[in-house]
Amino acid sequence: MSTKFNRLGKGLDSLIPAAIEEFASEEVNETLQVSERQILDIAVDLIDPNPFQPRKDFHEEELEDLAASIKEHGIVQPLIVTRSAGSRYQLIAGERRWRAAQMIDHKTVPVIVRSFDEQQQLEVAVIENIQRSELTVLELAVAYQQLQDQFNLSIEQICKRVGKADPTVRNLIRLLQLPYEAKRALQQGKIVEGHARMILAVDNPADQKEMLELIIKKGLTVRQAEDMARNYKQDKQLISPRVKKVQGAYRSVTDGLAKHLGTKVEITSNAQGGKVVLRFFSEEELRRLYEHITGDDLV
Repeated sequence: MSTKFNRLGKGLDSLIPAAIEEFASEEVNETLQVSERQILDIAVDLIDPNPFQPRKDFHEEELEDLAASIKEHGIVQPLIVTRSAGSRYQLIAGERRWRAAQMIDHKTVPVIVRSFDEQQQLEVAVIENIQRSELTVLELAVAYQQLQDQFNLSIEQICKRVGKADPTVRNLIRLLQLPYEAKRALQQGKIVEGHARMILAVDNPADQKEMLELIIKKGLTVRQAEDMARNYKQDKQLISPRVKKVQGAYRSVTDGLAKHLGTKVEITSNAQGGKVVLRFFSEEELRRLYEHITGDDLV
């Protein structure tokens, strides 16, 4: 296996974003290996879209997010183009980046010039290496995302090429939506894919972070994490604006109790007083809370 590819598995920062060559096999033709000298800056208006682009719908909100990222960081991954008539080029891959660059009036974009045949050769080499290498779930997620971004493959096409079911590929790619801390924990083996999917089931970033910390601290199973995610969803549906206001007023109290007891704490109040709710996610957790509060063993 190539030296480049061995960089995978050494941590999240070296993994995301990853160049597509990270997933290419050793046998890939040397002419397909990209050096900085092969990356050209081409005028945006000299590039024509790919008529065979499998993605027909480009969500405006996603393009706006990508445009904002490009405005701040530039285009990290070059577009792939092939020479067309005269001085023009045709996109092979990277239409989202091309469209986003147009939105913010970028005059030029970085490109790699390849023929369709060369791109197909690289695609085969990449897929072969993905299939025969022992990658972590997060590495696979990045690889599948790269097949989308660098080869314009649809989910259905990826599934067919790698021999995986549609839900498997979609769920793996969705892992890239995890917050950074959760991606790092997944890559380091502190949580498993099932935990990660439960974290993604919760929308609020603060709740996601809290879930991650509790899963790791208490060694929760995936089933327990599923129960926790369900509780977060129910809380979001049932808590009224007034209750949220009360919880905000008692934030220092709830945070202090949560830290002291090592579990999620909620406070609600009414004219007659109020109540404190302690969350537990297993029988062992309930026993621990009882013994911590009372100082006695639970018989």
